[in-house]
Amino acid sequence: MPRGHTDKKLLLKGIKYMALVIPLLILTTYIFTFIFLNKDTKLFYLFLPLAIIGMAATIWLGFKGLKIIMKSVFG
Repeated sequence: MPRGHTDKKLLLKGIKYMALVIPLLILTTYIFTFIFLNKDTKLFYLFLPLAIIGMAATIWLGFKGLKIIMKSVFG
């Protein structure tokens, strides 16, 4: 039985997650580009794991934010 109303507190929580995803997405994309343009330096081995972890966190936070938003609207 649908409630008919959006849970605004839950929606705000989901929007906060999505607001965190956007800067992380831009930052990790920039780091990946920096890494693969400078393959000859030692920074490659330092920043590559950080970029991979950052991108995984971005994807996880994005899905979690969407799940919370969908739950607030339809759940």
